[in-house]
Amino acid sequence: MSSNQQQFLQNLYNAFNKREIETIISFMQPDVKWANGMEGGFVYGRDAVREYWTNQFKIIQPQLEPLNYETDDNNRDVVTVHQIIRDLQGNLLADMTVRQIFTIENNLISLYELGESETIQATIQKAGTSN
Repeated sequence: MSSNQQQFLQNLYNAFNKREIETIISFMQPDVKWANGMEGGFVYGRDAVREYWTNQFKIIQPQLEPLNYETDDNNRDVVTVHQIIRDLQGNLLADMTVRQIFTIENNLISLYELGESETIQATIQKAGTSN
C-alpha cells in the first residue's frame, strides 16, 4: 500500500474517532457500498451511510486504532484495526481486532467490506491463585 493510501485511510480513522461524519462522507463515492456492521448487509450511498452512523453514534461509542495496512491480491486496501466498542455510559461491549477492506477508485472509497474479526480475551488471575 502506498504511503498516500495509508495516510488517506489514517485520516478516515481520525475523522471517525472524532465523530466527524461529514468529513468521513467526503472520502466516499456518491454511490458507495458500505458494510453494515450492526445489522449485516450493506447500506448504499452517502445519505444511507450518514444515517447509519448518526443512528450508530446514538447507541454506541466505537474507537478504531489501525494496527496494520496492506494490499490484498485483489488490489484492495486491508486495514487490521483494534476496535473497542462502549455503550454511552462507557461500559465495554466489545474489544476485538477486525479486518476492514476498502476498494478505492478515483481517490474515493467505492466499497467497504468487513473481513475476519477476533475477540480479544483478557485473562485475569487473582494473586495467590495456583495453576
